[in-house]
Amino acid sequence: MNLINQKEILHRIQSRVNLNRFVKGVFLVATLLVLAVLALLLFRLISQGAGHLSLDFLGNYSSRFAAKAGIKAALVGSILLMLVVAPVTLIIGVATAIYLEEYAPKTKLTNLIVINISNLAGVPSIIFGLLGLTVFVRGLMLGKSVLAAGLTMSLLVLPVIIVSSQEAIRGVPSDLREASYGMGAAKWKTILHVVLPAAIPGIATGCILALSRAVGETAPLVILGIPVIVYFLPTGLLSEFTALPMQIFDWAKRPQPEFQTVAAAGIVVLMVFLLLLNSLAVYIRYKYQKRY
Repeated sequence: MNLINQKEILHRIQSRVNLNRFVKGVFLVATLLVLAVLALLLFRLISQGAGHLSLDFLGNYSSRFAAKAGIKAALVGSILLMLVVAPVTLIIGVATAIYLEEYAPKTKLTNLIVINISNLAGVPSIIFGLLGLTVFVRGLMLGKSVLAAGLTMSLLVLPVIIVSSQEAIRGVPSDLREASYGMGAAKWKTILHVVLPAAIPGIATGCILALSRAVGETAPLVILGIPVIVYFLPTGLLSEFTALPMQIFDWAKRPQPEFQTVAAAGIVVLMVFLLLLNSLAVYIRYKYQKRY
């Protein structure tokens, strides 16, 4: 009887080991497949657009001639757009997450609000473009300005930032809060000096990834009527502008093969911009994980 039990136990262990190896292999294949697609995409873009990358490309305005086309106005416009989106989303998003996690009573209404915020994160971006067109462009009469586009993009990424910030705050051990209260600290001081520093890695990662999405979105800008080509730099938040996705969209839809190369070069610049933002998130996460 004992021998039979031992054989059955060994059989179960071997089955679990085999299942673990199979699942590990599936995950490995999936990872390699994603990396292969990414490598193919990067090779395609760099090989096609590398010949057009130069200081002239970064310093020239767009042109109807592919050889003279540059990305200066679009690059400056995207940077100004992020200067609007970043403070608006960080302040409102993190403050909302703090209220929902630390102050709001745990009622059915609060749960309904949290569920709806999570649902907003999955709404197509074109819907936010229509909302921005109605509220900011026409309602507040901001026109096709940096401010109108920045506020529209802020609405787009706010749900993502709120949800990620909530998860980061919720992940802070309750022992840290209790230790702070035990030392006589007020609740707002505990949040400011204990909870937020410990939650910064998760908050920063979510915020930077959300901002990366805002940099690459095109549909809301198309709905707002942002021009694809401008021959001037914006002088303020109420100036008209263009952005990298709009400029790339214009080049990519042109029938001339030369502009496909220019579009590839623009995509490389946009990807470098996104990689810099993502690298910043990784650095912040690594720095604060070592501290806490």
